[in-house]
Amino acid sequence: MKLKGEKVLVIGAAKSGIAAAEFLLKKGAEVTLLDDKTELQLEKTFEKLKSMNVNLALGGKYPDISKEGYSLIVISPGVPLEILPVVQAKEAGIPVIGELELAYRFSKSPIIAITGTNGKTTTTSLVGKIFSDAGINTLVAGNIGLPLICEVENYSENDVIVLEVSSFQLETVELFKPKVSVILNITPDHLDRHKSMDNYISAKAKIFKNQGAIDYTVLNYDYVYTAKLAKRVKGNVIFFSRKHILDRGVYIQDGKIIANIKEYKEIVEIEEFKLPGAHNLENALAAIACACAMNISQSIIAKSIASFKGAPHRMETVAEINGVRYVNDSKATNPEAAIHALNSFEDKKIILIAGGLSKGSDFTKLARVIKEKVRFLILFGKNAGNIKKAVEMAGFFDFVITEDLKSAVLAAHKAAVRGDVVLLSPACASWDMFLNYEKRGEYFKQLVLELKNKGR
Repeated sequence: MKLKGEKVLVIGAAKSGIAAAEFLLKKGAEVTLLDDKTELQLEKTFEKLKSMNVNLALGGKYPDISKEGYSLIVISPGVPLEILPVVQAKEAGIPVIGELELAYRFSKSPIIAITGTNGKTTTTSLVGKIFSDAGINTLVAGNIGLPLICEVENYSENDVIVLEVSSFQLETVELFKPKVSVILNITPDHLDRHKSMDNYISAKAKIFKNQGAIDYTVLNYDYVYTAKLAKRVKGNVIFFSRKHILDRGVYIQDGKIIANIKEYKEIVEIEEFKLPGAHNLENALAAIACACAMNISQSIIAKSIASFKGAPHRMETVAEINGVRYVNDSKATNPEAAIHALNSFEDKKIILIAGGLSKGSDFTKLARVIKEKVRFLILFGKNAGNIKKAVEMAGFFDFVITEDLKSAVLAAHKAAVRGDVVLLSPACASWDMFLNYEKRGEYFKQLVLELKNKGR
């Protein structure tokens, strides 16, 4: 891919966009970085941008795409494809790709790409651990936190790249072709962006659209949407199932995880896997399918499964204070993820902290589970009212709305009794109050540890 001397517009001055801009500059491109935020709103990021040899178009001042002579547009995942510069670029026949696609054009390593509405980060972390434990030089990157473009050229054909990829990233792929693709599950999410389930499913399905006969696609047999996608796969389908014994795939039988793919293998006893919840067991099955597809030995897989402690901000135990366990599940940014978390604990022992910015989600199902499982609900954030209405419709009234996360944690601490679990599982995005779910989770952990240190 020729970049030297080319004029490239990068849209979005967040982590992915800045990483793409830096890469393009190193390749000799003339780069303009566009963002709707002003210098003041970008804060410390603006200082970094000033130190780069990049042209800036800030505060919603869009360049005239037809007159600037751009040969490529690189769009960040969080930027809608309907904004004017993107529309103009497509009308002018200028390629519009994302950082994921740009990085792929320079990759040499086989790629394992993992998507799904929920479980991506945990599964990506576990797959990365399995391959690292096997002695393979492994890069774990993508939506998990590290843009692929930052490290892609440092890995060879003898290494492995494990990627968490989102529907936003997949919208703009063209040539992207993983050796193993994974769709963990598909439930309603990001409908404010995708507008319909059909569009959302189509975006997810792009993960395997370029795969061929020697590639693998791992699909969840227990979800209708994912199981149906098998008909569209050109490569080898590997199903995994928590509920069914499969003729071919990864499944559970007699308390053991079985992989019957290239040959029959008893991988590990279920009790060896320490993460709670049926959803995490599904993540483990998917990770094992990836490892078997790439010929990792049974003994290494078993060892990795048994020693895996989980991903940060996903069912992460922060502390125990006076017999109350505090759990950080900030990664639960939609109702389905919060339901998975609630189902991991005993009924009526949970004090749930939820709320934030809704992504067009319906909270009806979550409300029913809250009524069944939760002793006390604490809401905060922009869309707390939406959850309040849903739980009231479900007949649940043991809740309070607080001003912010700090107030929510203090309210939970006051309400909790020995044996309870205080669970931050917001069911919403973080962007109303925090830069991302990581920042939200870190702040929750800080607040909890402050309580612990005060001996409260």
